[in-house]
Amino acid sequence: MIDWGWIGRNADQIIDRTWEHLFLTLVPVAIGIVISLGLTAVVLRWRRAFGPITVTAGILYTIPSLALFAALIPVVGLNATNAIIALTSYTLLILVRNFVAGIDGVPAAMLEAADGMGYTRSARFWRMEVPLALPVIIAGIRIATITTVGLVTVSVVLGLGGYGFFIYRGFQARQITQTLVGLVLSIVLATILDFLFVALQRWLTPWSRERR
Repeated sequence: MIDWGWIGRNADQIIDRTWEHLFLTLVPVAIGIVISLGLTAVVLRWRRAFGPITVTAGILYTIPSLALFAALIPVVGLNATNAIIALTSYTLLILVRNFVAGIDGVPAAMLEAADGMGYTRSARFWRMEVPLALPVIIAGIRIATITTVGLVTVSVVLGLGGYGFFIYRGFQARQITQTLVGLVLSIVLATILDFLFVALQRWLTPWSRERR
């Protein structure tokens, strides 16, 4: 049974772990977006770079999180920086692929129309290609964010973990309430963030609503 008294007694700790989980989710995703934008710019300029970049990002993505945390300990220590670096690396493959796919998915007819209207290459990119690519770009950010929400729980081995703290402590103490609090709140947080990104996409692409 759920011990509602435990939840009430630990409300402050739940709030603290919520902020920690948000921090360890949003900071790596934000850093990943910045890095991925730079890598996407490189790919759009030199197409041959796409293969090496995605292969490298793919290798980072396949490294088990516990192994990556351990590998970073001699470099940065057992702290939040360790978690942020590791979690950021897991976002790169998803983000770069979606950013490039979004730009490449802009219909050629739209590009020709922009050229016919006298757009410069830079103006066409920012006023035509980027807006039309936004649904795919935001979809990538959504996937990276939801993935990171789940991975944050593993950073409990670093003394962090957000909601993972409750999952781990619950298993240790064989207390179902703590475990359920960690699991349920992780799902709720992922759902809320996903909803916010959907709302952001609808706000940034009003023409897609009008077309439907």
